[in-house]
Amino acid sequence: MQLSSTSAMFYGISHLQWPTTDLERSVALWRDAIGLIEARRGEGYVDLDSGNVLLRLMQVPTIESAVSLRLSVQDVGKAYEALLAAGAAARYAPMRTPELEEMACVSDANGHAIVLWRALSEDEWGFVPELPKQGEWQPDAEELLKRLLAHVPALFRMLVRRKTTRVIEMMAAEAKSPVTRELVIRGYITSSAKATRFRLIAPLKAEGINPDDYKEDFDFEG
Repeated sequence: MQLSSTSAMFYGISHLQWPTTDLERSVALWRDAIGLIEARRGEGYVDLDSGNVLLRLMQVPTIESAVSLRLSVQDVGKAYEALLAAGAAARYAPMRTPELEEMACVSDANGHAIVLWRALSEDEWGFVPELPKQGEWQPDAEELLKRLLAHVPALFRMLVRRKTTRVIEMMAAEAKSPVTRELVIRGYITSSAKATRFRLIAPLKAEGINPDDYKEDFDFEG
């Protein structure tokens, strides 16, 4: 791939600048409360390492315009309370958004916004996503697959949903049939790696399905 002349000139963002009228107070917030690592200190500034970009706290006489940064956090509620305890002011408490996120926001002493953010896991959405199906499915078949997929860890469920649905619809096309409960069971088994199919036994049994009836599918070499 040939790079354009302009893309070869730029290597990425090295610093984000955070103006402050009280440098040490900002250092206390970002280094001591938030946990960024002090990387460099100079006349009127402190660079803090966020792990992928430096945050430069810059001493200024006045704030000409407020800025905003979004922080990825593990627990929005705990991070929000920690920043309030460190002297930040509340803007809005933790809330869930239509974009399937959890967010909260505080202000520092200069009125800059610090947004705390994390993506919700699929188990936290409050609804079961539709299958990415294209063919005709019998209602009981679709509901069975949704229940079986609920046993997959949320981190991997989207990929498993796509692969399993595709395999089942391929089986249905070969059989020239709508997707039935039987095809869902067989596709659910054969779309999984053979070495990990033992993990499917408990979900199948929970649905009243005897895994021994599907030994051929468990032995299938995909």
